[in-house]
Amino acid sequence: MYVFRAAVVGAGTMGGEIAQTIASAGLPVVLKDVEQKFVDQGLEKAHEVTQGQLAGLVKKEKISQEEADRQLEEVVGRVTGTTEYEGFGEVDFVVEAVPERMQIKQAVFAELDALTPGHAILASNTSALSITEIGEATSRPDRVVGFHYFYPASIMRLIEVIEGDETSEETMQAALNFAQQIRKQPIRCAEVPGFVVNRILNSAVSEIWRVQDEEGIDPKEIDRIVQESKAAPMGPFFLGDLLGLDTVLHVAEHLHESYGDRFFVSPKMKELVEAGNLGQKSGKGFYEHGS
Repeated sequence: MYVFRAAVVGAGTMGGEIAQTIASAGLPVVLKDVEQKFVDQGLEKAHEVTQGQLAGLVKKEKISQEEADRQLEEVVGRVTGTTEYEGFGEVDFVVEAVPERMQIKQAVFAELDALTPGHAILASNTSALSITEIGEATSRPDRVVGFHYFYPASIMRLIEVIEGDETSEETMQAALNFAQQIRKQPIRCAEVPGFVVNRILNSAVSEIWRVQDEEGIDPKEIDRIVQESKAAPMGPFFLGDLLGLDTVLHVAEHLHESYGDRFFVSPKMKELVEAGNLGQKSGKGFYEHGS
């Protein structure tokens, strides 16, 4: 199956960039959220990312400024924002990027099942939740699949394509093909807690969280050492702020429940989330974030 038109539900931290990756590959995409202010933020993110990418090409003298302006208008013009499900009756592929709560995701998938064509593939950007369980909210679990981007979606090429218990081979192949169509590198994953990347990443990061908690080290100092040693482009605490501490905590707790004490949950992170300090999106987390 070839994808001619796509949609993204959820215009938050990831949604705007996910829509941009689709639009930049030449496909029209509908971006939906529950409030216009969130839709506008997602559209602005798509514009900002595209502008930045094209500015880089201009600086390298690969394209002219006039060509960059033309491409910016084209890419941004392919993204349509909505607070309803307008246009979803014509899409072939939907990426859900709403908060990491099973109840929310199942509600969205039930709506998508009713409002999209029968052939459309319904994909979740979940970083840890069960694709099988999400698919149970639909009448087409064979066409439900995991499609997990990594932050920032506009830059990171990897996408995990996750197979639920009912996901058909045809759906898996179509999702893998779509990932390549939008210039991403897919890897096929079985449905296990954490899938591939988060299971590997959290096994290392949770040890950093454990040491920080046991020894009371300043998280900023740990981030500085990690970055200066070039062990990673940024430290785990700053990265958590960018991803959203509520999402990071949810994944950490899920892995702890699934695999036991070898996956540590940071008490400090839990404290921040309970206080509503979710990182960059709330203005404060391990760091203070300006507007």
